[in-house]
Amino acid sequence: METISSRKNPLVVHMKRLGSDRSYRMECGEYLCQGAKLYEEATRHSASIAAVLYCGERPDAESDIRCVKVPRDVLESVSPMESAPDIIFSCKIPPGLEEISAGRHIILENIQDPGNAGTIIRTANAFLMDSVILTGASADPYNPKTVRASMGAIFRQRILQMDLSELIKKLKKEKIPLYATGMDENCIPITELKKEKNVAVAIGNEGRGVSKELFSASEKRLTIPMNPACESLNAAVAAAVIMWELYKF
Repeated sequence: METISSRKNPLVVHMKRLGSDRSYRMECGEYLCQGAKLYEEATRHSASIAAVLYCGERPDAESDIRCVKVPRDVLESVSPMESAPDIIFSCKIPPGLEEISAGRHIILENIQDPGNAGTIIRTANAFLMDSVILTGASADPYNPKTVRASMGAIFRQRILQMDLSELIKKLKKEKIPLYATGMDENCIPITELKKEKNVAVAIGNEGRGVSKELFSASEKRLTIPMNPACESLNAAVAAAVIMWELYKF
């Protein structure tokens, strides 16, 4: 049984940086996950687990996974949460596949809140979306808060991160219709969508909405019918409504 007691141990420092530094995550190709429930989801869905820190009982792990017992204070030093769970582990980020093919896609543009991004990833997986595509200044899908909010969907949902101009080009190349959400008089209600098996729908920032570039590239502009006294919906809620409408068909 391997044990570590120092907060300065290279593995401990590495895991801590995975939880706090986006650039470091991208450089290493790994991200931080926390908790027994998430660990069960990762093993169930064959996520590529790189290393595990734990206190208490040793979790079940494949022989090639580095599994290290540490004191509670070391876990607390690594975890971005106020109270660390008994297990913290790292997973390898899936290869950066950026090819888009026919199917249903939800685009998140400038969705900056990690909790919203994680909730949308979870909902997309529930409603069988082919991919979640993040663009602009959107939250890191591998931020610990995003991972936690996804409730394990991070291990089974296809996620892409793309430059907006490149995304628009690829959608056109693959002949995938692009629809953008909005609130103006030119938008059609989402309830009027016909059977759509091949479509990409964009959700914008709650404050500014979809960008002009993305809006002008869209073939249709959609809105969610609601009480006119209500200014807007939370981005994750709006995405859920749209994905449900697509899923119904």
